[in-house]
Amino acid sequence: MSFVGLILHNLWARKVRTALTAVAVAVGVTTVVTLGVVTHSLRDSAAAVLKTGKADFTVAQKNSSDVLNSVINEDQVGRIAEVPGVDRVVGVLLATTKLDADHPLFIQIGIDPTDLTPFGVNVVAGRPFGATASHEMMLGWRAAQDMGKHVGDPMVVDGVRYRIVGIFSVGQALGDTAGMLPLVPLQAHQREPGLVSLAFVQVAPGAGIEAVRHRIEARFPVLTTVRTAAEFGRADRTLVYLNAADRAATFLALVIGAVIVTNTMLLSFFERTREFGLLRAVGWARFRILAMVVGEALVISVLGAGVGVGIGYGVVLLLEQLPSLAGVLSADFTAGEFGRALWVAAGIGFFGAIYPALRAAFLQPIKALRRE
Repeated sequence: MSFVGLILHNLWARKVRTALTAVAVAVGVTTVVTLGVVTHSLRDSAAAVLKTGKADFTVAQKNSSDVLNSVINEDQVGRIAEVPGVDRVVGVLLATTKLDADHPLFIQIGIDPTDLTPFGVNVVAGRPFGATASHEMMLGWRAAQDMGKHVGDPMVVDGVRYRIVGIFSVGQALGDTAGMLPLVPLQAHQREPGLVSLAFVQVAPGAGIEAVRHRIEARFPVLTTVRTAAEFGRADRTLVYLNAADRAATFLALVIGAVIVTNTMLLSFFERTREFGLLRAVGWARFRILAMVVGEALVISVLGAGVGVGIGYGVVLLLEQLPSLAGVLSADFTAGEFGRALWVAAGIGFFGAIYPALRAAFLQPIKALRRE
């Protein structure tokens, strides 16, 4: 029998214990996969808010609890436009509301109609709204398609009845599921006169983007600039906390899983003491016994990883259907998340088996064979 065959034979001889331990590993892997995919997907959805406009980077309030709660006054927007290297600045007010159970987080984008083209808005049907038209709005083409809305149809948002005068596209999924309204009326409705949430900055040709960012941050210490998803935490602490929770859950899954595997392998060690003593007596090297015990634990962990990844995949798909996450969580199953699940499972197996394996490897053959 080959060495690998011996490992598989040993596990098959203790089928119930092997299965139960694999299930315990699967629970930890499920946690890692679910939280990892959800965190990654929510980060991308949140960062997409900052990428809705056609800009080189976005300016937001520094360390805001939520990017949707970022506050910039229009005076600051005007002063940002005066920073050397800035070509144009578009101030945008963001608000969210619940339309119905199928649309629990509908984003409203308040913008001046003169900024629509610089913002990257393409009106695909109808016309833009007027600057002071308090009962006119445009709807993203994805939202219009989902709701069955057309130009000329009425739409009630936050108790206000609007008429859809245009259908737009910004070439970005989250933006195309939103609604756009005139900035001043939305500011009045949200009781935020003279305020915007974000400023989208276009840099003048030939000007260095990073240099312009540094000038803005030096001139406005309460504001920060964001260009990539990795920088999103500078403007939204919620995602920082979410990433921290994800890392903590991974660590706990590793520790708890390792403890469970250690317990299983120790029970196996006590049951197989004579077996290990016999193997040492017939000439097995300590390293070979060590490798056998660790190998058994790794096989169990890989089995658990396969089950855990499958369960995690299903859990994420179920979460995606929850009304509270509809339109917010768009599952993105990356190779990196599955790779992390695999190394967590491998870590559980290795660290869980190392102590029992060392005990088995350093057994004294005579004492082990005397054991009843």
